[in-house]
Amino acid sequence: MTTPSFPTPGSGRHAAPPPGCPARRLYGPEAENDPMGLYEKLRAEHGSVAPVLLHGDVPAWLVLGHSENLHMTRTPSQFSRDSRRWRALHDGTAPPDHPLAPVFTWQPLCVFADGAEHERLRGAVTDAIARIDHRGVRRHINRYSNRLVNEFCQDGRADLVGRFAEHLPMMVMAQILGMPEEYNERLVQAARDMIKGTETANESNEYVMTVLRGLVARRRAAPEEDFASRLAGHPAGLTDDEVAQHLRLVLIAAYETTANLIANVLRMVLTDPRFRARLSGGHMTLPEAVEQTLWDEPPFTTILGRWAVGDIELGGKRIKAGDALIVGIAGANADPVVRPDRGASMRGNRAHLAFSGGPHECPGQDIGRAIADTGIDALLLRLPDLQLAVEERELRYKAALMSRQLLELPVTFEPRPPQDVTGPPNATPAVGWPQWQVDSPWPGSGPVPQPQPQPRPESQSEPVPGSQPVDPSAPVLAEPAAPVPAQRTESAPRRAWRALSRWWQGN
Repeated sequence: MTTPSFPTPGSGRHAAPPPGCPARRLYGPEAENDPMGLYEKLRAEHGSVAPVLLHGDVPAWLVLGHSENLHMTRTPSQFSRDSRRWRALHDGTAPPDHPLAPVFTWQPLCVFADGAEHERLRGAVTDAIARIDHRGVRRHINRYSNRLVNEFCQDGRADLVGRFAEHLPMMVMAQILGMPEEYNERLVQAARDMIKGTETANESNEYVMTVLRGLVARRRAAPEEDFASRLAGHPAGLTDDEVAQHLRLVLIAAYETTANLIANVLRMVLTDPRFRARLSGGHMTLPEAVEQTLWDEPPFTTILGRWAVGDIELGGKRIKAGDALIVGIAGANADPVVRPDRGASMRGNRAHLAFSGGPHECPGQDIGRAIADTGIDALLLRLPDLQLAVEERELRYKAALMSRQLLELPVTFEPRPPQDVTGPPNATPAVGWPQWQVDSPWPGSGPVPQPQPQPRPESQSEPVPGSQPVDPSAPVLAEPAAPVPAQRTESAPRRAWRALSRWWQGN
């Protein structure tokens, strides 16, 4: 059992740690260029729990072991979520204007509470989530996916991060929360910026809170059928500040994780031949592909934090009362104790820590999965001939403490006309391009209901702030009469029937 000493904080933002210092920085070039490589170095040097330095050389512990992370997240009596316990706050090591202040500054949130207070606040959030109309959400996802694809489908090329992955989750979450009119580019960029530890993080945080405070005021005056109204009217009696803070929590957590998840799944589909072959051959469904990505490329790489209630040992290290600990999600998912072969399929295994664990496990993870699953399915159905436009080695990333973000995913495809956004996505195979298929399982059990003939809805689009309107005269594409490639011969009729059935069910 060891007690490594940390250096004096504030010794330079990107300089190398002082000679003999056992801690490595979780910011700067090494952490930004290869975070997984850094985690493995820390594991080799220190084992399952490693001393690290946050921005400004603020000391903390990074937990890399899978079992150690589970113990930490499941034992709030030893590892509290109340950041006011952090010694660095009391001695000035982590000042109020610290770049990570939006992440660690105590707020009246369930993520900073334990015990009865945590149950009161989280209960309000989970109750509001439970009342979300999931079928309605899937309709919004399909509609917004269609609208986003319509904006670039005639170009023959696009950046799927900047034009799809970054926008779809925010469009859907703004609708769920009850503020579709607030969706705009600034809200998207502020949501990405506020948890990155940048110089503008605090400014971005204030912009997001200003938007949400306005939403709370409107819903107090005139409740509607949306998440914000349910949270504001919950019997737990949340104050206006508590409602606004929890709206921000749900918005940012769902947005950041889902935007990264969509980008990572699409990257794997486009760059890993085995991944794509399993999907196109019917050996893997899209939800299974999402789960595999949650193991290999979790949307959040780390989460700050937990704070030691008292002196305790974890992973052979002596943790002192008031020490900060970081949930090492990516490191735990790669722990050789639970995953000796990093290349092995994790099909059917949901033991990853992509959504943390214990009483603070992400309550909205199913919403994120639904946005990723349905949105990617719609995109691949509209543009089945997507091809990466650059070599995989040319893809660029930006890593921060909590996530590793793919900056661009440039692709090419055969140009296609826009589609009616009110209907389900329609496939339009292009001659001369390789074709493949992704089948998502039918949501629910039992046989697929038999649809009856109904009038086709009029081709008109619903206005969504920040999007270009679709020409009502644009043709609605029908199922193609082009030859079906050999690998899809048997499944094409079943796929067409599924699309019709999903339209009938409103999905």
